[in-house]
Amino acid sequence: MKTSTKITSIIIIFFLIIATVIIGRTMIGNHFKKKFSKRPPPGIIVTTTQERVFENVISTYGTATPIQTQSFKIEKYEILKPINFNQKVKKGDVIANLKNRKIIAPFDGIIGKRDFSQDIEVSKSSILINLEDTSSIYCDVDIPEIFVPFIKVGLPVDIKFSGYKNKIYKGEVDSFASRISEDTRALATRIKMNNISGEILPGSFLEISIKYNVREGLSAPDTSTIVEGENIFIYKVDEKNKVMKTKVAIGDRYLGFVEILNGLNNGDKIVAEGTKKVRPNLTIRPIKKGAKKQQGNSSWGKKKKSKKNEAKKGKFDWLKKLNIFKKPGSEKK
Repeated sequence: MKTSTKITSIIIIFFLIIATVIIGRTMIGNHFKKKFSKRPPPGIIVTTTQERVFENVISTYGTATPIQTQSFKIEKYEILKPINFNQKVKKGDVIANLKNRKIIAPFDGIIGKRDFSQDIEVSKSSILINLEDTSSIYCDVDIPEIFVPFIKVGLPVDIKFSGYKNKIYKGEVDSFASRISEDTRALATRIKMNNISGEILPGSFLEISIKYNVREGLSAPDTSTIVEGENIFIYKVDEKNKVMKTKVAIGDRYLGFVEILNGLNNGDKIVAEGTKKVRPNLTIRPIKKGAKKQQGNSSWGKKKKSKKNEAKKGKFDWLKKLNIFKKPGSEKK
């Protein structure tokens, strides 16, 4: 009888220990669950998809040439008055007064002095005058045959000149050859631009960017895309700020944006940056792209700090009850 009672007591104690462990673990788990559930959702930078202009570009180089030019050979002894070089003249103005004749400008332009080249036979007593119409500039370039199907008269062209690095001049395709060169496998193409300002001088080296296939398309930032093998995904954010991993098809990339062919609609909210911090079905705190990112939820932080301060205040209250810090004679008699 005593043995059975002893065994029963051991079993009861064993089950009590197990129950205590289970209850303790449950209480600890609930404590940490409540503690971590109070943490705010992560702040993630978001933006919306929108329509944007996309274009393809053919880049090449060329030399600036005036739209019209004419040269005049003059003997020095013929000159009656000094010639005003680098001066603008109108059609019909006198360029040079000579002994037996006058040189009249056949078109508007600028008077310039041309250096002699080996193919021009002149004496040391002669000079060569140029009249150049620089109100328009053209530039002849060679377009590789792979781009020939896209070349059309009137295509917009961006032009850069090293003299004004931060300025972009506008031009267009003026004309092109009827056949591809067998030597260069390229199509001779002429670019024309307005130069009323006279900033681009003849002979200048120009950077040419011919734009083709200009169209509007749905866009998203480059930083929003996630590449997984041959598939591309973007995190879409719903009305409850929950993230969904969405498969998309993309087109060209241009100026930091990627063209979305399908998978998203105009105005969809998406994760713009920090995709590595996000996972599917995660609830986030959206931060608009360009806004300053806040450090967590301010109200949550204040509550946490206030609790800590209260705990600190009450920690040493028992010392106040003792009179060990009071100076002798401080009590009123």
